[in-house]
Amino acid sequence: MEPEPHDTSSRRPLLLLAAGAAIGIAMAAWGLVGPGASAGGSVPPGAVARVNGVLITAADYERVVNALAQDRRSALQPGDRELVLNRLIDEELLVQRGLELGFAQHDSKVRKDLSTGVIDAVVAEYADLQPGDDELQVYYRAHLDFFTRPGRLRLRQIWLRAPPAADVAAIEARAAEATRRLRAGEDFETVRTALGDPELSPLPDSLLPITKLSDYLGPTAVRGVLRQPAGTITDPVRSSTGFHVLQVVEREDDAAPPFADVKPQVAAEYRRRRAEDALRTYLQDLRERADVATATPLP
Repeated sequence: MEPEPHDTSSRRPLLLLAAGAAIGIAMAAWGLVGPGASAGGSVPPGAVARVNGVLITAADYERVVNALAQDRRSALQPGDRELVLNRLIDEELLVQRGLELGFAQHDSKVRKDLSTGVIDAVVAEYADLQPGDDELQVYYRAHLDFFTRPGRLRLRQIWLRAPPAADVAAIEARAAEATRRLRAGEDFETVRTALGDPELSPLPDSLLPITKLSDYLGPTAVRGVLRQPAGTITDPVRSSTGFHVLQVVEREDDAAPPFADVKPQVAAEYRRRRAEDALRTYLQDLRERADVATATPLP
């Protein structure tokens, strides 16, 4: 039995509505917070239709036409452009009707899409912003802490397990003995074998950031070595699992990379913060022009 031919005509109206959905959300958002298009019978240059005073722009129309052509992977058929226009008009009418029915106030998904559309419109101009090197370097120096690479430590430890019912004083004495012998110059592995317990998660013999060391040792043990120079043998540190005797083998302090090495990251962060500032200003302007009242006290 031969398979039935795949009928794309029944899918095409839904496809076009889906392709125009983002356009409709943007139009609806602009209608809520921006100036409306003037009414009238004529369609101004740059538009292909007017729907209750809202313009469907030629750019949006061409975008949907191109999306249809790419989906079909073939030349457009006679009547396809008119079909696109009709579907965009239908979609705009549905959006307007949804707003009339209060979907923007009562449907959480519609509210989220509308607010996201407005945010995207506000920050869009910063996505391709290309500041000059001088401006970026000024920004880099002003936010040096943000771009500074956190320091890393390479540690060795002797761990002594201290279960709840154990003789804690005796275990602490063993830990103190381990510290004394290491500071006297005895071989680390010899002392660990003689006095330590097998580690639950053996510490890697490599430079690790502080956050990773905390995963292995816990924050209490790591705090004892944060500012210690290489070669330091710590006093025993008590944690929830036992006692830690730590040796700082190697350390890399916090370091700010050269501007040239992080220029792309600086530019990206510059654009992000400019967009955030623009959105903050935009929201503040909306608040100042709105009539907002809040309950006092809050429930």
